[in-house]
Amino acid sequence: MKVNVISRSTDEYTKERSQDLQRVFHNFDPSIRTQEKAVEYVRACNAAKLEKIFARPFVGAMDGHIDSISCMAKNPNHLTRIFSGSMDGDIRLWDIASRRTVCQFPGHQGAVQGLAVSTDGRVLVSCGTDSTVRLWGVPVSTLLEEDVSSDKSAVPLETYVWKNAFRAVDHQWNFDRFATGGAGVDIWNHNRSAPEQSFEWGTDTVVSIKFNPGQSDILATSASDRSIAIYDLRMGKPAAKFIMRANEDSNCYSFDSRKLNEAKCVHKDHVSAVMDIDYSPTGREFVTGSYDRTVRIFQYNGGHSREIYHTKRMQRVFCVKFSCDASYVISGSDDTNLRLWKAKASEQLGVLLPREQKKHEYNEAVKNRYKHLPEVKRIVRHRHLPKPVYKAAATLREMTESRRKKHEKRKAHSAPGSIIEEPLRKRKIIKVE
Repeated sequence: MKVNVISRSTDEYTKERSQDLQRVFHNFDPSIRTQEKAVEYVRACNAAKLEKIFARPFVGAMDGHIDSISCMAKNPNHLTRIFSGSMDGDIRLWDIASRRTVCQFPGHQGAVQGLAVSTDGRVLVSCGTDSTVRLWGVPVSTLLEEDVSSDKSAVPLETYVWKNAFRAVDHQWNFDRFATGGAGVDIWNHNRSAPEQSFEWGTDTVVSIKFNPGQSDILATSASDRSIAIYDLRMGKPAAKFIMRANEDSNCYSFDSRKLNEAKCVHKDHVSAVMDIDYSPTGREFVTGSYDRTVRIFQYNGGHSREIYHTKRMQRVFCVKFSCDASYVISGSDDTNLRLWKAKASEQLGVLLPREQKKHEYNEAVKNRYKHLPEVKRIVRHRHLPKPVYKAAATLREMTESRRKKHEKRKAHSAPGSIIEEPLRKRKIIKVE
């Protein structure tokens, strides 16, 4: 007679400590688990609901300025440090961890319109409406909060006076040069009191300027006459320029610098002018601050935002930044406060145990697997909006639908081929030079 004996290892079934949970072994044979998909669907719905329950994005506010915050800058060498400038000329260095002012940089007589930090994190560049550019020494990370008058770092290293007011500044990567924008585009060196190069392309006031991190000799500017220009410092002349149809249509546009006659993606959802944009260090997301008093986070290739942040006290948002580790978002607004937000609203702060980490990863995986189903999609996409934003969005949808119907009627009563259809990505571009 043949006898089958069940053999089990004692180590697999014995708890190492009395507090350990009893191990449970599952058989993943599909023929046995006939309700697997139904169970996972319920888990996906529950995971989406739990994400909404634990969504607490607001971390805290940093107050100290006495006027509107106009610009911010990150220090690439210090994870918890950020600079802010206000309309009364005050510049502050903040410690995000303690949410306190580390140092102040007095000296500007008007609004501070631009801040930038060198690649090594040692020099801060500021510019403003008083037609001056100032270089400041950045205090070391061990510096504690103390009296500004006794701090040598509060005295500017250099002060450059120019003939026009400045609206923006950015520092070149891995070089001692920076660019300012105002009536024109000027390239400065730390060791020279006059610009090395100046560019003018028949544009109005330049309101923003940014160097390319990958190709440090290329910079892009946007002006108040709806134009966006690309400059190459090696050529000594502008490289490309295009003019858009609208300057404040509440949308964001992503472009490929090699093909400027068409936007790669149009990012919608804001209901008023977008004031500032900052990309995540990963390059997969970006955050926007708008005149409609909200902060939104977009995927780099997503047409609609995945998150919207707002509070009752927050006014018009003038500047936003991602933290250097992509975990937080900092916003500066008209109500003199900097606010700290989590990049993922339901993310659990602090150290996670291995089992907690695995549970979060499983919830994300099961939500992603069933994200196309109506119930899960509805829960994930739902956001509570402020009443003014909700009404403005409804009005905007009504206007867009009215224009679409009018275009369809005009097309139906016109000769075939007389009306050329253009996608929104091309329709917003007027001219490319």
